[in-house]
Amino acid sequence: MTKRNQAVGAYGERCALRHLIATGLRPVDRNWRCSAGEIDIVAWDGDVLAFCEVKTRRNEAFGTPAEAIVPTKARRLRGLAVRWLAATGTSAAELRFDVLSVRLAAAGPARVEHVKGAF
Repeated sequence: MTKRNQAVGAYGERCALRHLIATGLRPVDRNWRCSAGEIDIVAWDGDVLAFCEVKTRRNEAFGTPAEAIVPTKARRLRGLAVRWLAATGTSAAELRFDVLSVRLAAAGPARVEHVKGAF
């Protein structure tokens, strides 16, 4: 991954985090890593624990941001959630997997679309 792509991804995650906070979610972890991968954002939405995957795009030449979540990626994220729960000792009555699509504009603010329960 190039430094430019890393910067775009980091900016997208900051936009997504601001969106989550503005809509009332309470972030508890960001960029949690283990040997199996990374969880972008973990946040409480009331008593529901949401594991959020953030996808950022400058354009749609490679499809929409949400289209990047293929079944293999969804399975890996579910496994990461189990690892996060075990590592942190957290429990929740309900878990949810969300996707935040961040589209960067040539001018003006980025657009964030939050799909709750995406997979």
